[in-house]
Amino acid sequence: MTNKIMTVREAIKEAMTAEMRADENVFLMGEDVGIFGGDFGTTVGMLEEFGEERVIDTPISESAIAGAAAGAAATGMRPIVDITFMDFVTIAMDAIVNQAAPMRYMLGGEVAVPVVYRCASGAGTGAAAQHCKALEAWFCHIPGLKVVAPGTPQDIYSVLRASVRDNNPVIYIEPKALFGRKGEVDETKVYQIGKGEVKHAGEDITLVSWGRMLERSLQAAEELKEEGIEVEVIDPITLVPLDTELIVESVKKTGKLAICHDSFKTGGFGGEIAARIAESDAFDFLDSPIYRIAGADTHIPSAKNLEVLVVPDVEAIKETLRKAVNKK
Repeated sequence: MTNKIMTVREAIKEAMTAEMRADENVFLMGEDVGIFGGDFGTTVGMLEEFGEERVIDTPISESAIAGAAAGAAATGMRPIVDITFMDFVTIAMDAIVNQAAPMRYMLGGEVAVPVVYRCASGAGTGAAAQHCKALEAWFCHIPGLKVVAPGTPQDIYSVLRASVRDNNPVIYIEPKALFGRKGEVDETKVYQIGKGEVKHAGEDITLVSWGRMLERSLQAAEELKEEGIEVEVIDPITLVPLDTELIVESVKKTGKLAICHDSFKTGGFGGEIAARIAESDAFDFLDSPIYRIAGADTHIPSAKNLEVLVVPDVEAIKETLRKAVNKK
């Protein structure tokens, strides 16, 4: 089978469609996923193919949606929940954190909870403070949840299919600013949750990035190459479980580490990665401080010209990397 060119939104739809065709226990639920085709156009045409029993338009109640999905998963179904804006997951936290996440543990492993919560994350759409949060660090803190944050059309497709097949609740983070981005997708490629990838090889510094920021990190790496700075870009893809070994080995090689994400800097998952390196044998290889390149600790403005100042751009990434390798 030849690779196809897909946008990110198409990759999401095709991944869900493939899993629903393969397994009748997989179904989709959420606000506007049926007739409307999803708030971001990721479910267009799915109602017509699978019918309203498997593509379920729900009431506007994230807590009810998330709770019903957890219950359905515990009884043998494999629901995919479209939370739409990640900000709205706050309303569903009890169902996810207190029900879906600990259920398998509390029932002695006798019950699996294979549910995927799709969350459109981050700024870049001018949707302001209540519709632009990147909250992955919250979920990485909760045992029992797997957290994935793919950043390319290929990974977005393959990781979603792997998430649907996983027997644990998965927080699937979609970079909504990239829904229109295009890329090659091999529909036969299988992804193993928990494995990261080297997306750009280099010798001078390790840059760990995921989701929306991966694209900017790769652009920064390419541009710095012209200045003689070789950046190794590591995409963890899965935040929980994290492929710590991949990052450790890269840091041992380069001796330097920077971490780039679009969520708030304070309490962001970048701090966890920095701590793991500090606790590992890679720490002895570091010859400069660990740098975090992250979103500002403020609400996302609605004005476009202010919004772009809150999230790291390519120049901000390059500036930090130059500083880390002591090149101006």
